[in-house]
Amino acid sequence: MNLPVADVDAAVPYYERVMRFASVERSGEPHRRVVLERDGVQIALVENGGDPSQDGMAFHVDNVEELFDEFVANGWEPPATRAGGNKFEIEDHGEGESFEVFYVVAPGGLCFWFGEKQQMAKG
Repeated sequence: MNLPVADVDAAVPYYERVMRFASVERSGEPHRRVVLERDGVQIALVENGGDPSQDGMAFHVDNVEELFDEFVANGWEPPATRAGGNKFEIEDHGEGESFEVFYVVAPGGLCFWFGEKQQMAKG
C-alpha cells in the first residue's frame, strides 16, 4: 500500500522509532518511496502528491493494549483519555463484530487504526 507523505526522509524516523517498522527498500522512481516492514506486514510511504490527511491504514492486532503501551514507551503521545478513563474505544462493525481500538495520527497526517476483535458474550 502506497501511503502519501510530503517528505519520505522526514517521515521514516517516526515509523521506525514509535511503531518499530524497519526500512527494507528505498526507490526514487517514479516517486521517492520507502517500504517499511514489521511482523511480516509491509507499508510504503511515497512522495506522490497525495493528501496524507485523507489516507491511512487499519491493522487488526492480537493485543491492542500491549501495542498501545509499546507505542507510548516508544515516545507516542496519545490523545487525552476518554470519558471514564478508558484509553480505547469499542467499535461495532456489524454482524456481531466489535473491536477495541485506538488511533494514531502520525506527523504529516496519516491515520492508523489498531483494533483487536472482541469475543462475543455467550448468552
